[in-house]
Amino acid sequence: MSEVFNACEYLLDRQLATGAGERIALTGPAGELTYTQLHEAVLRAAGALRGLGLQPEQRVLMFMADEPQFVIVYLAAMRIGAVPVPVSTMSHADGLADLLRDSRARLLTVSGPFADTAAAALADVPDLTAVLGPKPQIDPAAPLPWHDLDALIAASEPDPAGYPTTEDSPAFWLYTSGTTGLPKGAMHRHGSIKVVCETYGAQVLGIRPDDRCLSAAKAFFAYGLGNSVLFPLAVGAASVLEPAPSRPELVAQRVSEYGVTLFFGGPTFFANMLRAELPRAAMAGVRLAASAGEPLPAALYERWTARFGVDIIDGIGMTEMLHIFLSNRAGEVRPGTTGQAVPGYELKIVDDAGAEVPVGTPGTLLVRGRSTATGYWSRYDASRQVFQGDWLRTGDTYVQDADGFYACLGRTGDMLKASGIWVSPGEVENRLLAHESVAQAVVVAAVDGDGLEKPVAYVILQPGRSATEEELIEFCRDGLPSFKRPRKIVFVGAYPTTATGKVRRVELRQLAATVLIDA
Repeated sequence: MSEVFNACEYLLDRQLATGAGERIALTGPAGELTYTQLHEAVLRAAGALRGLGLQPEQRVLMFMADEPQFVIVYLAAMRIGAVPVPVSTMSHADGLADLLRDSRARLLTVSGPFADTAAAALADVPDLTAVLGPKPQIDPAAPLPWHDLDALIAASEPDPAGYPTTEDSPAFWLYTSGTTGLPKGAMHRHGSIKVVCETYGAQVLGIRPDDRCLSAAKAFFAYGLGNSVLFPLAVGAASVLEPAPSRPELVAQRVSEYGVTLFFGGPTFFANMLRAELPRAAMAGVRLAASAGEPLPAALYERWTARFGVDIIDGIGMTEMLHIFLSNRAGEVRPGTTGQAVPGYELKIVDDAGAEVPVGTPGTLLVRGRSTATGYWSRYDASRQVFQGDWLRTGDTYVQDADGFYACLGRTGDMLKASGIWVSPGEVENRLLAHESVAQAVVVAAVDGDGLEKPVAYVILQPGRSATEEELIEFCRDGLPSFKRPRKIVFVGAYPTTATGKVRRVELRQLAATVLIDA
């Protein structure tokens, strides 16, 4: 028999055993809890979930903001062997209903601002037995009992009995569209939490008990879950939870108010912070920032670090790998690259036939490590496409240099051919970002009147700056081979983004479908 291992006990009980019970575990505008108080709340929530009939390996869908209740439910469910499933709070009612049906969730936990959306999603969810959250303003569309989550936890007796899970037991799911379209539940083991905490968390991020962590990415996203829950709790640090949508001004306020030392964002959010023209002292006290979700352009890195005086370590992770497996290191950043493999992970770059390519040759990045999900729930074909033996196919095109640093050339499907030669969107974007008037740039493929692919750039200008289309095209012509220059510049005020802040390139490609034909 395998040794008993429960991720809740790993994250929480260990801190009490080392005498850290009076340290702050969670803080922020929604309330503050010490490790002792969090442990007590988790035991009560475990009793509440068991009292509602939740069984090991049954799912509890979490439609919740970043607040202490999120962490309590997440830990309590794993403690009793059930499977918490955090999902995007940006989902509409029909999307939430799809996730409830797909996951066959028995319970749904809801934060106050999302109660009406949850109520509207309950018309046809046959496996759901109850909803835990504040009463909605509209009548529920299905005859299900609603329980006030806070009151239920407070009224329940602490249940200290943990379920005897192992490192290979199912722990939680995270839904992702990833590289193959429709949402899929990536199934993670209890042991995966320990892996990411002791690889990226300890050896790259270097998180310490005296750190205070704030993440612009929310905890329903794999990146945010690690930043706001897994890494801080694993070392007895504090998580600053922000229930409201992340905005530059709000982040700066929370950094000052709660003494944040580690800040996590993505390239789009870092660019928005610069565009917001925050004061140079806005990140005072932050010792390190981390970026993921999209490649961080070198020009954006230089601008952000120059303004705020805080280094950014850029990395790449995937929901299917739980967190970051390739990253720069503090003090050893090579701007424009995603760094080197995180200890504990192996990488290789392959061609279309699956053969490993020489250094300096672009190809698709594959990764393997002990935090890989066991597969997608009820998605056999999609699992086979992504989980290939020991290796996971990222769907990103990368190139490795002679020093072992990896640079992202874009999603494999985002690459385009101009004049018969492959063009990386990232290379053209980096050139545009070198122009003093450009704040952000996204390059996608568009078909011209001859049916040939050409680069088109969607550009956001710096506040108070101006530039013409002809000026930027000529700027690219001066710094790139002529065939790589954008054939058109489209000026925009914002980009369509996913719930996790990534630019939705697929929408920009759709917008660009006729711009060269109509021009």
